[in-house]
Amino acid sequence: MKKIAILGSTGSIGTQTLDVVRAHPEAFQVEGIAAGTNVELVIQQANEFHPRIVSVGTKELAEQIRHQLPAGTQVYYGEQGLIEVAAGTEAHTVVTAVMGSMGLPSTLAAIEAGKTIGLANKETLVTAGHLVTERARQKGVQLLPIDSEHSALFQSLNGEPRERIAQLTLTASGGSFRDRTRAELHGVTVADALKHPNWSMGAKITIDSASMANKGLEVIEAHWLFDMPYDQISVLLHPESIIHSFVEFVDTSIIAQLGNPDMRVPIQYALTYPDRQSSPSSRLSLAQVGQLNFKEMDYERFPCLRMAFEAGRLGGTAPTVFNAANEVAVARFLKGEIAFLTIEDIIADALERHQTTANPELEVIQSVDQETRAQAMAFSEKV
Repeated sequence: MKKIAILGSTGSIGTQTLDVVRAHPEAFQVEGIAAGTNVELVIQQANEFHPRIVSVGTKELAEQIRHQLPAGTQVYYGEQGLIEVAAGTEAHTVVTAVMGSMGLPSTLAAIEAGKTIGLANKETLVTAGHLVTERARQKGVQLLPIDSEHSALFQSLNGEPRERIAQLTLTASGGSFRDRTRAELHGVTVADALKHPNWSMGAKITIDSASMANKGLEVIEAHWLFDMPYDQISVLLHPESIIHSFVEFVDTSIIAQLGNPDMRVPIQYALTYPDRQSSPSSRLSLAQVGQLNFKEMDYERFPCLRMAFEAGRLGGTAPTVFNAANEVAVARFLKGEIAFLTIEDIIADALERHQTTANPELEVIQSVDQETRAQAMAFSEKV
């Protein structure tokens, strides 16, 4: 039986990870769960799976739930709580599914503790990829991707050496506004942006999909996960989201991973790797799908993706700035403070202001992150 801990247990990836555990109760034991403010759900999860450790967002919430959990459950809160769940249990694998750069310290703690990482928090590699991958290498820790695109690349590569790879291609659905021109994006609402055509995801990642910032984060993540230069990473529009990503090798052979859009598949593969088990997901019928469509990426239509490539190539603290500015901009859009297209303006402004520091230490990354967030919060829309 494999023991696991989940950071972000009440979010989209966290709840689907627990779906996988329910489907294979004989295979997994949940050692720890960490959530934010959704106390009703975390109480329900704790009473169903009986983890040794539970963490929530604040001290007040920890006190609120303490007496509603199974006897003997330890309760923590805040960043230290995330670290306890990540590193303070007997879990073999830690699923990092918290949103944003707040997942970085706990992921580093899990690596230091020698845990296998099921990585669904792409911002960790975006903001500090050089630190995370080097520490994982030093500790002999595996970083197993949970994002569907990176899981597809991981499965397609299947141990092939780097020198045999010609190109990694991430596919993109195009998000909620893939059929709209830029002119048609003026005045779009939060409700419009949250209507993803293929995937059921959290609000932040759904907005990121609509702006294509999410694909930009995935490009930077792929650079670190697979040690590939940006010139050998591309993005292709694929509205059906059936081919999740593919690899072209130097002999022109292409290997892809296909399946219905269901995050439980890559989650389960990360938990069972290198084995495979039966899945509750529906099987893909290509006959029913009928046809698959593809389109070259338009970087003028999706400038967030272009800026992500630019930040990735600059390296150092530039990806940290891209991520922090985007996180704040999306939060402001979801609150109705700014227009959808202003997300791009905030990111562009932050990158233009920033002087990149190469090979930053963690303290520098955290300082740049905070400074960028303050600038993004203060950004005013042009009238």
